[in-house]
Amino acid sequence: MPEWLVLTLAMLAACVVVVIITLVRHRTAAEDEDPSETPDVIEYMTMWIGVVYAIVLGLAIAGVWEARSTAQDHVQSEAAALHEISERVRVYPADVRDRIRADVNAYVGHVVTTEWKTMADDGRVTERGTGLLDRVRADVTDYQPKTDFEAQAYQPLIDQVTAADQARNARAESTGATMPGVVWFGLLGGAVVTIGMVFALQIRRTLRELVLAGLFSALIAFLLFLIWDFDAPYSRGVTASAEPFLHLFPHISG
Repeated sequence: MPEWLVLTLAMLAACVVVVIITLVRHRTAAEDEDPSETPDVIEYMTMWIGVVYAIVLGLAIAGVWEARSTAQDHVQSEAAALHEISERVRVYPADVRDRIRADVNAYVGHVVTTEWKTMADDGRVTERGTGLLDRVRADVTDYQPKTDFEAQAYQPLIDQVTAADQARNARAESTGATMPGVVWFGLLGGAVVTIGMVFALQIRRTLRELVLAGLFSALIAFLLFLIWDFDAPYSRGVTASAEPFLHLFPHISG
């Protein structure tokens, strides 16, 4: 199901629930109930509950967005390290240089064509990708420099392999959801309490009140959807992309 459809249905559902509860409450309310007699303390509590919940929502959105940005940084670092390996091996003999570059290309091709889909669908990296990176590491570390010029390039190449491996591990650790379950419990529970406080103000079924209550509920549903959409950096919504790999290795098709 498309995510825009999920968002639309969630917002409509929130509006419908609020309207239905309001209508039911109106029918069951006592005839002598006066909405204008809402105690000031309830209005005060409603205001502060809304403020606190808004702060929590803002922090949650900032957290998942930062996690998404960090995930993209991991991809950029990994792609840059692999590109440096391909460029720095030009000082090696042709057969060694071509073998290392071929293995780097094989790894990048696997990441953008196969592993990226696995991360999106299953929330994990592939064993095949790990094996291909191990092959690159073996190519670089097993070569014995034969000249001073090659020896000067050897250690920087080792450092770039290490950087690529660290970035891959960081990418693997950020493939899943970033928000703990207890945080989601708080967000959903806070939404129920915040919307529930609307009814504590004894709203009736006038068009103005129903519209405002519906829009308020739809806004909260949208913000919760936004958090959920950003929660998995590689699989939903505005995801971290493989564009750094495709930019630095334009000959590889994504």
